[in-house]
Amino acid sequence: MSGAAAGGEGRSGDSSAGRWASWKLLALGLLSASSVLAAAPAAQAMSREEKRRLGNQVVEMFDHAYSNYMEHAYPADELMPLTCRGRVRGQEPSRGDVDDALGKFSLTLIDTLDTLVVLNKTKEFEDAVKKVIKDVNLDNDIVVSVFETNIRVLGGLLGGHSVAIMLKEKGEDMQWYSGELLHMAKQLGYKLLPAFNTTSGLPYPRVNLKFGVRSPEARTGTETDTCTACAGTLILEFAALSRFTGASIFEEYARKALDFLWEKRQRSSNLVGVTINIHTGDWVRKDSGVGAGIDSYYEYLLKAYVLLGDDSFLERFNTHYDAIMRYISQPPLLLDVHIHKPMLNARTWMDSLLAFFPGLQVLKGDIRPAIETHEMLYQVIKKHNFLPEAFTTDFRVHWAQHPLRPEFAESTYFLYKATGDPYYLEVGKTLIENLNKYARVPCGFAAMKDVRTGSHEDRMDSFFLAEMFKYLYLLFADKEELSFDIEDYIFTTEAHLLPLWLSTTNQTAPRKNITTEYTELDDSNFDWTCPNTQILFPNDPMYAQSIREPLKNVVDKSCPRGVSRVDDSLGSGPKPPLRARDFMASNPEHLEILKKMGVSLIHLKDGRVQLVQHAIQAASSLDAEDGLRFMQEMIELSSQQQKEQQLPPRAVQIVSHPFFGRVVLTAGPAQFGTDLSKHQSGTRGFVAVSKPYNGCSEITNPEALKEKIALMQRGQCMFAEKARNIQKAGAIGGIVIDDNEGSSSDTAPLFQMAGDGKNTDDITIPMLFLFNKEGNIILDAIQEYEAVEVLLSDKAKDRATIFKDKMIPNYIIDSNLEMESMDQKSSDNDSHNQRSEEISTDLNLVNQDPEGERGLNSPAESNDKSVSATNEDSCIPRLQEISSSSQESESDNHPEEQSNIESNSNPSTNWDNKGQSMESILADWNEDIEAFEMMERDEL
Repeated sequence: MSGAAAGGEGRSGDSSAGRWASWKLLALGLLSASSVLAAAPAAQAMSREEKRRLGNQVVEMFDHAYSNYMEHAYPADELMPLTCRGRVRGQEPSRGDVDDALGKFSLTLIDTLDTLVVLNKTKEFEDAVKKVIKDVNLDNDIVVSVFETNIRVLGGLLGGHSVAIMLKEKGEDMQWYSGELLHMAKQLGYKLLPAFNTTSGLPYPRVNLKFGVRSPEARTGTETDTCTACAGTLILEFAALSRFTGASIFEEYARKALDFLWEKRQRSSNLVGVTINIHTGDWVRKDSGVGAGIDSYYEYLLKAYVLLGDDSFLERFNTHYDAIMRYISQPPLLLDVHIHKPMLNARTWMDSLLAFFPGLQVLKGDIRPAIETHEMLYQVIKKHNFLPEAFTTDFRVHWAQHPLRPEFAESTYFLYKATGDPYYLEVGKTLIENLNKYARVPCGFAAMKDVRTGSHEDRMDSFFLAEMFKYLYLLFADKEELSFDIEDYIFTTEAHLLPLWLSTTNQTAPRKNITTEYTELDDSNFDWTCPNTQILFPNDPMYAQSIREPLKNVVDKSCPRGVSRVDDSLGSGPKPPLRARDFMASNPEHLEILKKMGVSLIHLKDGRVQLVQHAIQAASSLDAEDGLRFMQEMIELSSQQQKEQQLPPRAVQIVSHPFFGRVVLTAGPAQFGTDLSKHQSGTRGFVAVSKPYNGCSEITNPEALKEKIALMQRGQCMFAEKARNIQKAGAIGGIVIDDNEGSSSDTAPLFQMAGDGKNTDDITIPMLFLFNKEGNIILDAIQEYEAVEVLLSDKAKDRATIFKDKMIPNYIIDSNLEMESMDQKSSDNDSHNQRSEEISTDLNLVNQDPEGERGLNSPAESNDKSVSATNEDSCIPRLQEISSSSQESESDNHPEEQSNIESNSNPSTNWDNKGQSMESILADWNEDIEAFEMMERDEL
């Protein structure tokens, strides 16, 4: 059965289905503007001519972005608007996880299909569909994000199919269409299914479009964690695919994932964490909010009820929503909390993705908090022109980027639909003006690299065309200006259109409602009847304005919540809490304040200072809360300071037989010794293992290290001490190999070797750091080939350059294997379990370490819970750890400290157990020859 026939049958099978589902949508609060207020709103109404002008301006902006993509980027996935070319994965520097959305399937074109129809560009839509059918290949050997591919590509194909059959049914356009987009969607759906091959039913976060997961060719399937939104944002697209095609497997898989997440919620708080282990169901990150990592999970529970008519989804959403409003909502703020102790905030900043939440609250029918949060966000925008990626509770910029996200425009549209208040038209006008003034460039629209400076990033994500222009156009368009009734459709999280009549088409078998098995539900929380508009929107033209008015100056005045505490003991009245940026360890008053907050200061043997908070030792619950906030600020401040000192990664390239430069290992740099970025040729030499292996005392085999690159093991002493010892022995360079078994650059953040707090100008040789996995590749090569030559450089060198004037097989130089970039794994500043009873962090205070060269091992870099005096290698990590002694269940994620390796430890001890041939190593690394120079860290 063709896609068109299936769609037509669904509509003719129950002509009232669309009206019934639309009524349900109205029942959730998505009311047309004309049905809400009889009286004129307080804000001055925008003239019809002005609305039409702004709508036309949106269309012109879309044309500017879309035409530049088609002219300069297509068939690439995205447009790079500053350099005016396409972004092709593997041909541009890697941006880390962000690039997982790119699959060489013309992402922007697919993501834009239904936007063309919304903007009445039917001819362009028809041409675009033909291009997708003719040009797009979904069978690429490339690893992509399951989440992004689902919402952008699968959703884009389904949205395109939905409007295509609608146009065909009208009898004017798309008469040739026979469900080709649906066929491609089904093909893609089957390519995503291997990701669900887990015992829990939660999908792997990534899948290879050609080889699936876990096979050697797939290069994925070893991940253990995924975000809640990643696993919980599938039901709309997968269910629609099942309803369109009659293949129930897709809806069944998505339902199973949602069921598992529901079962694993924290039962006492009814909250979910940010990341979860896909095999065990254990929460890896136990902070909870409505922003990044969780956002669309909540959205899809509510919208799944609307689209599918399954009451269990509404019950779950209402249960979660009650918890959100009880713990996370602190009007006008939405602050992350701990799922086990939801009365304690987990961080002091908010991310921009939570801007979708007011729109979801409109669908729920809870208008007042939606107005409040939206107004707060609008005040931030008026201050910075755009929403920064993250901002603090006192509205300072935390992350300065803005990738042209559409969530705020989405909420603005829904609030206008719900209230009819022309104030929101003025908000939309501001968004249009800011985009044209600050983001528009000759070749499209460029993301903001820093909202404070107005600098641009060479990036225009596909969601900008899929969502931003769609919501802005709908905001200003009257119903008669649209070619179809938009209320016959529901928006996915990517703003793709799915018809509501799917609710009665190809339904899956009735399922047992598992929701009420686990919780006693408050019936008052489930309002399934159409809400009384006089209750939601009192017949008062000042209603929305009266809610917004107290928030008009909230950004300039800063949020008053938790700003002051009364210092009774000093009798000084209201007094602001101690901020991390003001803290001085030598200030007795500061130390006294720390004591009141339950924070202890411990001096470590190596000169560092450790701060530990015991909430039960605080003078009061308010002081304990201040202590928690202080610790979080201190960690973020320390992390930010260290991040500013970050150097880019370096490369260790094995150039001897049989590698010939094809194996490139990602190496961490050092803040001392030769700066490889200033030496184009790098340092080349044969490797030799130092004795002692840890390099912490005088080298006993100097003859073996002379004119060689020394291999050493991490531990026992400072990195700079190792460098001095091998330099004295005549080595021309050094490689330090991590002593944490199994550590890898694939999963750990970049490691950077710091100095020892002394002058390191005497160290003149290059020093690099390899994680355990990469280091063992060199050690194994020594075992098998004895003489192993490497090149230490700032980036991988072309093989023709390496072997210039040397005899080398031609196939090595001439090979044009397709290279895929090795993604640098971005570390999230909050990737640790944050807890309240005892919080511990090691800090480099200025008066303790004036050169700022000492640091901590982050959990991703070490299994140690704290830095011990027996392992004094100093480093600059990306993350800080918040640890707790009060929650024993969390200690399972942090194995006990490993024994230090003795000075005379043999590096070959475990070689016989590797079980990995050099051929397989070569296969693993074959595609990484050029990847290194494509690596740069995306801060988000």
